[in-house]
Amino acid sequence: MTEPSPIKTALTCRCPACGEGKLFQGFLTLRPRCDKCGLDYNFIDSGDGPAVFIILAAGFIVVFAALIVEFTYQPPFWLHAVLWLPLILAVTLLPLRPTKALLIALQHRHKAAEGKLEMRDPAPDKAP
Repeated sequence: MTEPSPIKTALTCRCPACGEGKLFQGFLTLRPRCDKCGLDYNFIDSGDGPAVFIILAAGFIVVFAALIVEFTYQPPFWLHAVLWLPLILAVTLLPLRPTKALLIALQHRHKAAEGKLEMRDPAPDKAP
């Protein structure tokens, strides 16, 4: 069986191995294992990566849009709050779950893991 596409599993928030089991049990809380194929999700460590990507993209979108509106229409500050607070929530919360699922799927596909130091034997002394 071939692995499903990381993008497809990310958009559907499914298991990166089989593409069928659910990945999350809450909004961002992972299940302990896949309920279809039994893949143990202990290998997953997406860290802050999804949030960082989303914050950078959302910041660019919201600031760019706010600057355009400000220089074009010069609305009062309360209108800025009414306009941009819902947009901030939309561009940060909606893509967060699929972005986390994408990083998990890519981590699984490329077998990414925590780095470990390899202890080598010291170089043998040269004989005189």
